[in-house]
Amino acid sequence: MMGYYILAGAIFLVSSYVSNKLKSKFQHYSKIHLRNGMSGREIAEKMLADNGIYDVEVISTPGQLTDHYNPKNKTVNLSEVVYNQRNAAAAAVAAHEVGHAVQHAKAYSWLQMRSAIVPAVGISSKLSNIIIMVGLVLSVGGSVLGNSIFLIGILLFAVTTAFTFITLPVEYDASNRALAWLENKNMVSQEEHAGAQDALKWAARTYLVAALGSLATLLYFISIFLNRR
Repeated sequence: MMGYYILAGAIFLVSSYVSNKLKSKFQHYSKIHLRNGMSGREIAEKMLADNGIYDVEVISTPGQLTDHYNPKNKTVNLSEVVYNQRNAAAAAVAAHEVGHAVQHAKAYSWLQMRSAIVPAVGISSKLSNIIIMVGLVLSVGGSVLGNSIFLIGILLFAVTTAFTFITLPVEYDASNRALAWLENKNMVSQEEHAGAQDALKWAARTYLVAALGSLATLLYFISIFLNRR
């Protein structure tokens, strides 16, 4: 188990570093005010209109970095800071979330795949760690039942790992759509575009770290299972 704690600690440290870096980047680019004076809500609404999407609502949601697109009720949910502010960070986040709405409207395959496995991920994320720990305890001494339970837990964890990797192209594509629109429509200056690009780059890295951390943990569990067979 010591190896697991070391791995978990390393993943936690890297994840914390990227998360803190992301927050500092957004604080920095929140000081770069947009020359066009548009708020995050106005940016989102214009990008939706420019893509011919009129059945998606832009709403404000509480919290910080809680921005997301909800495909079920077709809403672009912007945190209060992003919704109201008029800076490069707000423009980047608002356009990124609309990027997901554009993906939805265009039936982007990776988004469809991610949405399809959400129910399975919800179940596996709740049960995998518990089943793995039970399997680890019972498999001491080579118990067949313990190994079987451990394997079930690993398979469930593999579902969540697959989800983190399917998420990567979805997030990167949404950022690319956002940055291309901001530039092509002359919504931002060169400095503002550079700030938006840098902010979204660090946001994407949080997903990358999560995916690599999940994969490392999965491989660790698999190695234990193979050694106990």
